[in-house]
Parts: sequence; C-alpha cells; structure tokens
Amino acid sequence: MYLVTSDPIDVHQAEALLADPRAGAIVTFCGVVRDHNEGREVLHLAYEAYAEMAQAQLEGIGREILERWDAKRVVLIHRVGRLAIGEVAVLVGVSAPHRGAAFEACRHGIDTIKRDVPIWKKEYFVGGETWVEGCCHQD
Repeated sequence: MYLVTSDPIDVHQAEALLADPRAGAIVTFCGVVRDHNEGREVLHLAYEAYAEMAQAQLEGIGREILERWDAKRVVLIHRVGRLAIGEVAVLVGVSAPHRGAAFEACRHGIDTIKRDVPIWKKEYFVGGETWVEGCCHQD
C-alpha cells in the first residue's frame, strides 16, 4: 500500500498488510509529531504535498524496496493536513525473510521519503510558524 492521505494513519491496519508467510521479519517505523523542535514548543504541524507526484514516488520507492531487499510486502503512508502532537505523520513498513533486510529497507524507505518525496512540513510553535527546511534530519 502506497498512500498520501489526509485521514489518520491506522498503524494496526498497516501492520496487518505486512503479514506474509514468507517473511520472518516485519519492521515498521512511525514518524510522530513531537511537542518540541530546536528549543521551541511545537503546537501542531501541517503537511502539504504535490499529491500526484508524491503518490508516484511512494510507489517507486516501494518497488525499489521489493526488488533490492527481496521484501515481501511494503507499506508507505504519509499524512497531509493539520496534525496534533502524538499523531502519526508517516509510516514505513517492510516485511522480509530476515531482520537485517527488513531494518535496512525500512531505513532506506523513510530516508528516501524525507529526501525525495514532495511533501512539505510547516511547524506551528509558541510565538510563530515556519516552513521546516531539510525534513531529512538523521535522528
């Protein structure tokens, strides 16, 4: 499943989609809205996307993961719109025969989404708001 959506991400549903009898490992990563960034108190975030291009790029990243890591199933979902503290903004899930491949593929998926997919984040904090540059911090 590859999806850009304004609906909340259902983590349990996404994890269920990853189940495969050929897979000995399932790894999921959820990017969650936190209440602080660079010393400021964050109130909420908003994500905007060039949806058609973002969708196509998620599909391309998914195909790459399936081929490169012999993954059995891939789920890539990114939320758009206003998100509150604690909500899931992005989910990357990979099932693969072994854990090493599942971890590597999952890491590649989130890093590639943050680097390449046309989705932008605006941060609303106490005292202001700003578009966040370089969403691909390596933390």
